[in-house]
Amino acid sequence: QVVLVSGHLDSWDVGQGAMDDGGGAFISWEALSLIKDLGLRPKRTLRLVLWTGEEQGGVGAKQYYQLHKENISNFDIVMESDEGTFKPSGLGFTGSAEARDIVKEIMTLLQPINVTNVYDTADGTDIAYWMREGVPGASLHDDINKYFWFHHSQGDTMTVQDPNQMNLCAAVWTVVSYVIADMEDMLPR
Repeated sequence: QVVLVSGHLDSWDVGQGAMDDGGGAFISWEALSLIKDLGLRPKRTLRLVLWTGEEQGGVGAKQYYQLHKENISNFDIVMESDEGTFKPSGLGFTGSAEARDIVKEIMTLLQPINVTNVYDTADGTDIAYWMREGVPGASLHDDINKYFWFHHSQGDTMTVQDPNQMNLCAAVWTVVSYVIADMEDMLPR
């Protein structure tokens, strides 16, 4: 059984792609690194996917889905961060009402950093195939007021990234992925 965390590595033509979507890749990597460094071993596999080709029609996600769809019942949740890594506010979630209630409960663990909201739907080109087939999905919600200042521009460089905000995003990704991976049962479909 798999909990998938992800971001993509397909910088657009003029920028470095540090915010879109290197930040999502960074926090996904960091989540798994933190869990490993803490010596935690969840009941399910945590899998990091660094997608490619999202801007070219999602060809990387389509290929991954084609290669793994026969095991779809073993995918517990698919998570994608693709709106930058600014100050987080919560998660977008797509799944059953029962699964949503569980995710809301998990998000209460993040009260100390004031990131507890669960929004109506998850977004993500790279996880869309899975969600259409009923796999629960989550996407990071953050303050995107400045997102389009840098999106697909020469300004999308590492200087856009705020280490403190990225750490908060990584904390959200870490807590949610670990708790779901370590629950007794998979999220209800």
